[in-house]
Amino acid sequence: MLSAFLSAFRTPDLRKKLLFTIFIVAIYRLGATLPSPGVSYGNAQRCIEAMEQGAPGVFTLLNLFSGGALLSLSVFALGIMPYITASIILQLLTVVIPRLEQLRKEGQAGQAKITQYTRYLTLGLAVLQASAFVALARSGQLFNNQCDQWPLIPEGTGMPLWITLVALVVTMTAGTGVVMWLGELITDRGVGNGMSVLIFTSIAARLPSEGWTIKESEGWGAFFLVLALVLVVITAVVFIEQAQRRIPVQYAKRMIGRRMYGGTSTYIPLKVNQAGVIPVIFASSLLYLPQLGLQFTDYQTNPSKWEAWVNNHLANPADWVYIVVYFFMIIFFTYFYVSITFNPTEVAENMKKYGGFVPGIRPGKPTAEYLDFILSRITLPGALYLGLISILPNFFFIWLNSSQYQNFPFGGTAVLIMVGVGLETVKQIESQLMQRNYEGFLR
Repeated sequence: MLSAFLSAFRTPDLRKKLLFTIFIVAIYRLGATLPSPGVSYGNAQRCIEAMEQGAPGVFTLLNLFSGGALLSLSVFALGIMPYITASIILQLLTVVIPRLEQLRKEGQAGQAKITQYTRYLTLGLAVLQASAFVALARSGQLFNNQCDQWPLIPEGTGMPLWITLVALVVTMTAGTGVVMWLGELITDRGVGNGMSVLIFTSIAARLPSEGWTIKESEGWGAFFLVLALVLVVITAVVFIEQAQRRIPVQYAKRMIGRRMYGGTSTYIPLKVNQAGVIPVIFASSLLYLPQLGLQFTDYQTNPSKWEAWVNNHLANPADWVYIVVYFFMIIFFTYFYVSITFNPTEVAENMKKYGGFVPGIRPGKPTAEYLDFILSRITLPGALYLGLISILPNFFFIWLNSSQYQNFPFGGTAVLIMVGVGLETVKQIESQLMQRNYEGFLR
């Protein structure tokens, strides 16, 4: 990996792309620390410290994905999450709405139209999320009612409160638009997928502070044990992310005019983790809904039996009910997402159209059934892998006998995203290096 980056910096074109990517990342991190108008940065930091010392809130994981910008109510407080949510929604709607399915099949022009729809939906979701977070900050629930100070500048010290709230929503929505633009700039003129690089940057920015928190509270022994666990997890993630089942495909020879086409051999790569990190995002989002619903009730003063059960089991990451439900939800969403993103029938029809076939399998429906059989078999270890990696932080909570580390960044979704983005970025750098440095047939 390091050799690839060193070779890239020696290549002028790639060096420009890498420096451009670093420049955009620096702008993104600046916006993540720049406070929004009407926010007292000092009060916001004191509220974050009070919440970390007390009971963590439901928004700590979202704060991790925003690089600490959410709880600081900065310009880029929403980060890249509205765009990810919009992309997932559009991807699911493609299966349901025939018009979107038709656009997806139209190639580059149709994909550009879907991208435009994603941008519009991103801004709409940003308005809703910004309004919700500002309202929660004003009521104190954003910090789990652990803060006595207002992160927002109170009324009477400057502009009327309603103007401050509107300015906050507009600023955060505009920040989301800028983040989306920065990500597209990286994709077009930099290295790697822009949105993935930005969320990788947000998570990586939190690693030093979270690691130091573990050292301060648990000592050097726990700190080095966590580092050893990190190396084991990263090794397992890299091994599984690279694993794939290659289905051999043979193309028959065809005469078109005076030329002979076909007669080549290739393969269909079916990854063990075909769904990526999407099932984990689905499962964690649904599990956060009961916790979020409790924020709008008076369960802290007069909890009902149902509210107490939800608070003790579904809102506690160290509880076995939470762990089991989380694990099986990930397995379910892995199968669900793979089924809607990979269509064996469509793949088999495309192979048949161009004269391709799997050796020993008849083209058409038998090929589709064979692909579906192979996919269902390799999806199970992929789902189990996602589930086990995702619940590792929960066992960490049990080991520490504390839910203080709800945003534990060394396991689960954070490691999956960071390792996945790192592997894809290095692959892209190596592929561009191979285009410029290759060995000839004659030495």
